[in-house]
Amino acid sequence: MCRWMAYCGNSVPLDTLMFQTEHSLIDQSMSASMSVEPTNGDGFGVGWYGRDNQPGRYRSTQPAWNDANLRDLAFQVESPLFLAHVRRSTGTPVQTSNCHPFRHDNWMLVHNGMLRDYATYRRELVLSVAPELFTELEGSTDSELIFRLALTFGLEQEPLPALERMVGAVESVAGAAGVENPVQMTLGLTDGERMYAVRYSTEGKSRTLFHNESIKTVEALYPELAGKHPFADDARVVVSEPLSDRVGGWIEIAESTALVVDGGEIERFSFTPRSP
Repeated sequence: MCRWMAYCGNSVPLDTLMFQTEHSLIDQSMSASMSVEPTNGDGFGVGWYGRDNQPGRYRSTQPAWNDANLRDLAFQVESPLFLAHVRRSTGTPVQTSNCHPFRHDNWMLVHNGMLRDYATYRRELVLSVAPELFTELEGSTDSELIFRLALTFGLEQEPLPALERMVGAVESVAGAAGVENPVQMTLGLTDGERMYAVRYSTEGKSRTLFHNESIKTVEALYPELAGKHPFADDARVVVSEPLSDRVGGWIEIAESTALVVDGGEIERFSFTPRSP
């Protein structure tokens, strides 16, 4: 399975979180501690917001730990909102079009997990994608397909209900094909203004997902950090697994839960699939 992180807050260099933390995303690409497999070397991607609130991306099939261009880019680029992802393929080819994040206009998505027995019902799901979005399908992953399906079901107008309809559609189609417990996912999404995250699996045994405790709380627990980091009080990070081992610094997101992160405030909602 993959590892990902999403950040929103004051503008910081990408490498602050991707490279410089105790258990950074680059470290997790080599030795993840909460993943099914420790190595995530089947490509990577990072997407960030800069001019005109449009997302830029850099994706590669190289292992993240072995890409000198990524290190240079992450050191130079600053952004108030970015997503990053290291990939472990669940069966689809290692190619750039299969690397996250996936993009549509100002939206981006990263995914950890899988659709079980995806090939069995992939055709029917692909045919459910809206015609105007069909031509955007570039790769062969289940991750990209669920993004296009969520857009089909209204992601841009009402993000969380659209994601619930997407999952409802997948579970219905997979069930008709005789596949049990098809959905395993943690999702990170953003429209450039708000950040969304979902932890859900059909069987109720989802992959891990965390968000950071407030900066003020962490500084109260660890006074030696005050004034020695670049983050404003409203900075928020959502991660597949914690970026540090500091007790009290991370909060696990509950099963079947969706988050909306806006201006440092986190709202939690129950996530329940629904019929599209």
